[in-house]
Amino acid sequence: MKKLLPISTAGSLPKPSWLAQPETLWSPWKLQGSELSDGKHDALRVSLHEQQLAGVDIVSDGEQTRQHFVTTFIEHLTGVDFENRKTVKIRDRYDASVPCVVGPVSRTKPVFVDDAKFLRAQTKQPIKWALPGPMTMIDTLYDDHYHSREKLAWEFAKILNQEAKELEAAGVDIIQFDEPAFNVFFDDVNDWGIACLERAIEGLQCETAVHICYGYGIKANTDWKQTLGNEWRQYEEIFPKLQKSNIDIISLECHNSRVPIELLELIRGKKVMVGAIDVARNEIETPEEVAATLREALKYVDADKLYPCTNCGMAPLPRDIANDKLKALSAGTELVRKELLAN
Repeated sequence: MKKLLPISTAGSLPKPSWLAQPETLWSPWKLQGSELSDGKHDALRVSLHEQQLAGVDIVSDGEQTRQHFVTTFIEHLTGVDFENRKTVKIRDRYDASVPCVVGPVSRTKPVFVDDAKFLRAQTKQPIKWALPGPMTMIDTLYDDHYHSREKLAWEFAKILNQEAKELEAAGVDIIQFDEPAFNVFFDDVNDWGIACLERAIEGLQCETAVHICYGYGIKANTDWKQTLGNEWRQYEEIFPKLQKSNIDIISLECHNSRVPIELLELIRGKKVMVGAIDVARNEIETPEEVAATLREALKYVDADKLYPCTNCGMAPLPRDIANDKLKALSAGTELVRKELLAN
């Protein structure tokens, strides 16, 4: 990116009410068959247009064609049984009914590639595409086949690499892997999680990113945050090894969080998507609040490596709130751009 402080989003954006139930994760589709296919692409167009109106520089599909950032990808793989489900604890935080791995996992055809081609045809702007990371994928399943978190993660890494290479060929500029599990399983992250992520990006020429946050603004996540104390130092456990990894960009939660901003020094030299929008509340940030978060981050991230962003996905938010938050992100970023260019 040549533009100073290019603005991006973490991933999901609210879906139109005619496509899915607003403010709901895993919301069932309101359309079927060819109407659903057309509706998803119409929603993608609308989401792109709203990002452009808000001043987003690196646009995405807003995850309009998928119900969930992890399970939609898994639905397209063999070896996973969605009918016979088990209850597991997701990220050591909350119980959820999840599908079971019952045999060797594989990808028989592309999952998001056609959607990425559709987005690429709509805009000349840089586009980012989000995929679930290997560790977060295994944390959203019950493994009744491999009986090894690490072995299953390596299998998913190979599958993700296949998808990522085809997304790159479709014109995607940045491929992001969502890994909220990196904020929980620190020993596994350092022992094999980052290595699995590097397997997922093997051979890619486009830029790669990993998104590590404290989750959507849902009750299970906000309740968990209340248990973390006055300082959230989870990033400190994994930053040293991430800094040495082949991942180009690290996407983080910074605004209204209790993450000590000086932890960014541990990933000095990496590009950083700095979350300057709180997705866990409906109050709209002021441009000055956004600017203040970015100014703090600039003490530890070089200006040419800072990408203003949202803390996490915004799918559960009201659509007008999400749009206003993106506009605030753009206005706050412009304040800081002017300051940097004036110096």
